[in-house]
Amino acid sequence: TRHKRTHSGERPFLCDEPGYEYSATRLGNLTAHKRTHSGEWPFACDKPCSEYSATLQGNLTAHEHTHSGERPYAYDEPG
Repeated sequence: TRHKRTHSGERPFLCDEPGYEYSATRLGNLTAHKRTHSGEWPFACDKPCSEYSATLQGNLTAHEHTHSGERPYAYDEPG
């Protein structure tokens, strides 16, 4: 169903904030969008040297790589 929505244009999850016409194909995307209104940043970095927090778990995971130096998606080809 999720993939079919990319072709059909169906976006059943609507933002109920006045003045916004945001809609999403997935409930999780709407949940993350709503955090822009509420100011909620539930995913916080636990390193004492960092005050980073994020609205999405994946963004926190990417941030954590800055502490570890891990580059799981590094591109090794020249140019």
